[in-house]
Amino acid sequence: MAHQATSADIPAEAQALIEEAKPVSIPRRAMVENNRSYHWVSEKICGIVEQKTPMWWWLATGISGFVALYTLFGLVYLVSTGVGVWGLANPVNWGWAIVNFVFWIGIGHAGTLISAILCLLKQRWRTAVNRTAEAMTIFAVVCAGIFPLFHVGRVWFAWWLFPLPNANWIWPNFRSPLEWDVFAVSTYFTVSLLFWYMGMVPDLGLLRDRAKETWRKYFYGVLAMGWRNSVKHWKNYEMAYLVLAGLSTPLVLSVHTIVSFDFAASILPGWHTTIFPPYFVAGAIFSGFGMVLTLMIPLRSIFKLQDIITQYHIDCMCKITLATGSMVGYAYAMEFFIAWYGANSYEAFAFVNRAFGQYWWAYWIMIACNVISPQLFWFNGIRNNTTLVWVISLFVNVGMWFERFVITVTSLANDFLPSSWGYYSPTLVDIYTYIGTFGLFTFLFLLFLRFLPMIAIAEIKALSLPQADPHNEDHPQNANPQPAEDK
Repeated sequence: MAHQATSADIPAEAQALIEEAKPVSIPRRAMVENNRSYHWVSEKICGIVEQKTPMWWWLATGISGFVALYTLFGLVYLVSTGVGVWGLANPVNWGWAIVNFVFWIGIGHAGTLISAILCLLKQRWRTAVNRTAEAMTIFAVVCAGIFPLFHVGRVWFAWWLFPLPNANWIWPNFRSPLEWDVFAVSTYFTVSLLFWYMGMVPDLGLLRDRAKETWRKYFYGVLAMGWRNSVKHWKNYEMAYLVLAGLSTPLVLSVHTIVSFDFAASILPGWHTTIFPPYFVAGAIFSGFGMVLTLMIPLRSIFKLQDIITQYHIDCMCKITLATGSMVGYAYAMEFFIAWYGANSYEAFAFVNRAFGQYWWAYWIMIACNVISPQLFWFNGIRNNTTLVWVISLFVNVGMWFERFVITVTSLANDFLPSSWGYYSPTLVDIYTYIGTFGLFTFLFLLFLRFLPMIAIAEIKALSLPQADPHNEDHPQNANPQPAEDK
């Protein structure tokens, strides 16, 4: 064992300098406030799952399930009638389907970022929000996968996208970014699902041990996969969790990079630019954190989780939103600079047309929501006002949808030949299919809240509570104080 230095080992001259400087140790922000105990954390988070189902949950689940039927009916009508029921026509052959696909994929980026990258960077504040963000990722990717699958038109031939042996010698074009999407999104969904489930195993074991109803014992017992909280189990768990975090990290960067190649690999003005990969990744993280704030702030209030999801957590998410929003604003400016500096008349027209052409209203909504509104997070008073933070997060979500609309539609509507220009308008089938995905997302998310722990109990106890640190002898928790009363 290494020898630990004591004050007696420090030379007298150094000791004098230390006493003269009087260094002050800066205390770390508490990840869980009010000196909560292990028992309180277990009771608070497990109680959300174990309590009697509240009436608001039944109402919200029923409404969201009904809205989700919009997507089902829209897709059935699409398959039975044809893609012509969407507002697609020359020259705009990519419409709301691709816009919504990119939007939902972007929403799903924050979960893996919080879970994987911040885990590798040892950011402890992630523990309060990572579980919910991971669930959001899974459900957002489910919604995203609907659109490219049905966008192919003859959906019963979608299996041709995979390199399966066939008698017709028809093979996918592996040089196409659209083909890369198939593998990137499916891989991202698989790894994210495993990562989400792996992190829940210790908490599922806790719910199994606490269960009183028979069906709960069997339900959580099967999901816990024999978890016994042993040293061997923890060793295997931590190793697997770290490996999945390492696998997920490059996926965060690669998936939306490949999505951006759908546009950047073309020769169409407004799309053919090398700035798209980092621009799309920053935009995905930006929109993802916007959705995390949109979901977590109401949940924090409904379930009275202010001691676990503290103001510090909201502050950190606001700062990341500000940083990525500034990157997106920089990318918007650089697009205009590149168009001017490149001296390409078609490229210059494409960006001037975005700002002042027939879709000017969409462009300026995008600028107001994505560039201007996040700048309010520079002010501490704004970040400390949860109502304003929630409103700004809604603006971020709206702005990022309009960004995908502006990129996709404006470049197609006004291409090289003025004689082929057109104006794209969505149909009711487009609109209702998209609205239905919000119902599907909300329905799945409400099921998650009801039956699975929304916060990582084991990680909160191990990383956020001060009594988990064996070297923190001076903390009042070690004196076994009475836990603070619940607010």
